Amino acid sequence: MAEKPNQSVKHNMFTWKLHGDGKHLGPGEVVAPDERLTWGRTAGIGAQHVIAMFGATFLVPILTGFDPSTTLFFTAMSTALFLLINKNRLPSYLGSSFGFIAPITAVTARFTGLNGIARASFGIMCTGITLALIGLIVHFAGSKWIDIIMPPIVTGSIVSIIGFNLAPSVWNNWNAKTPKGATASSAVTAIITLAAVLLISVLFRGLIGRLNILLGVIVGYIFAVCTHQVDFTPVEKAAWIGWPQFHLPIVDWSVLAMFIPVVLVLIAENVGHVKSVALMTGRNYDDQIGMSLFADGLGTTFAGFGGGSGTTTYAENIGVMAATKVYSSAAYWFAAAFAFILSLCPKFGAIINTIPAGVLGGVTTLLYGMIGMLGVRIWVENHVDFSKNVNLAIAAVTMIVGIADFTFAVKGVTFNGIAIGSVLCLVLYHGLYWLGRLCGTVLPEKAQAQVADASGAGVGDLAGRVEHQEQVTELESQKKDVKKSRQSTSTTHSAQ
Repeated sequence: MAEKPNQSVKHNMFTWKLHGDGKHLGPGEVVAPDERLTWGRTAGIGAQHVIAMFGATFLVPILTGFDPSTTLFFTAMSTALFLLINKNRLPSYLGSSFGFIAPITAVTARFTGLNGIARASFGIMCTGITLALIGLIVHFAGSKWIDIIMPPIVTGSIVSIIGFNLAPSVWNNWNAKTPKGATASSAVTAIITLAAVLLISVLFRGLIGRLNILLGVIVGYIFAVCTHQVDFTPVEKAAWIGWPQFHLPIVDWSVLAMFIPVVLVLIAENVGHVKSVALMTGRNYDDQIGMSLFADGLGTTFAGFGGGSGTTTYAENIGVMAATKVYSSAAYWFAAAFAFILSLCPKFGAIINTIPAGVLGGVTTLLYGMIGMLGVRIWVENHVDFSKNVNLAIAAVTMIVGIADFTFAVKGVTFNGIAIGSVLCLVLYHGLYWLGRLCGTVLPEKAQAQVADASGAGVGDLAGRVEHQEQVTELESQKKDVKKSRQSTSTTHSAQ
């Protein structure tokens, strides 16, 4: 049975109880968020969290042109901020959100170099402020209104177009020119990278299977090095120790139309994370949803202000907790510390920046498609009824607008397919359902809270999601068995 809201659990913010002897865990034994193993073992779990989030977190700056070290620095800072705001009760790592890739790509296509990056940073910062404000509203007013304004048909449609809108950039990477002297094309490198990612996800379980994206990129990178597609000159020039490259945002209100819809993705990811942790730990975290959104928004705001990519709660780390059954928030402090130390090595960031287009083309074929399919998953898990013409029409129009990347400008403000599709989706849903109820042709729908994505709504690896879903299913089964056992015992006592 789930515990009462967290105030019933006595918890000193920076004091973690030692679980048992801190060295051994029995079968099915769980380390709670306010517990820890020995400090050495807790540090080891923290390092594992860094490895798990590393592949996806670094891909975002690589794909968008942001500095990898700066992005890693702000993921560490955002994670620490998240833990402080949530008083170490809600374990989470805040990595780079893939939801920002599409709007950043659109902005940097219009403005080159640091000019484009700084304008995108303004969009990230404003998105973070918006999410933080929503978090405060949810904290004081409750989360029910989110389900009413953004039901699954709307959220699923918007998440889908954010992924599928990026399809053309994938094809551009497949057809990118390779350096002179290269003995393989970008397309060949992309095929090898994609094949490695897919094969690792199905051939291995556990940590290796969950790191299929990172390991696939390594395989593709080795092939690219062997075929002379990598220039190591920037790596040789980079220092071993130094601060990341910070920069201030450039105020450009015209970019906001492309960035604000990402808030819907961040909400879906964050709520999914909270529900997943609640399910795994057996604790009720509903009262933490508002503060979780607020903390995520604040972290994204600081990242945008200093030149990092936007952050979100990470599915990859949910998988680590499911596998280890260690939910200690102390481990995440170690993860943040390790990420911070890595961010202070410019040479490390320079190596990441040498990854060629072919490797990126291969891995993004899967990643961008997965973002799109997460929207479809929201429809499926929430049983969206597509036999209703109104639902079918809303999704159909939104998908075409987003995938075709409808674009128009009004007084210098450019709206892309994601912005237009998101607004259109909300207008169509509420407008058509209002007209339908007015005319008696559409029955009113009950607002339902979205089913929590067991691995969060963020982008994770296939094997990790499958394995974690098995863990969640097992937990649900155990809870049902316990409930039946208690009911049986109660019936027996009544009979006696």
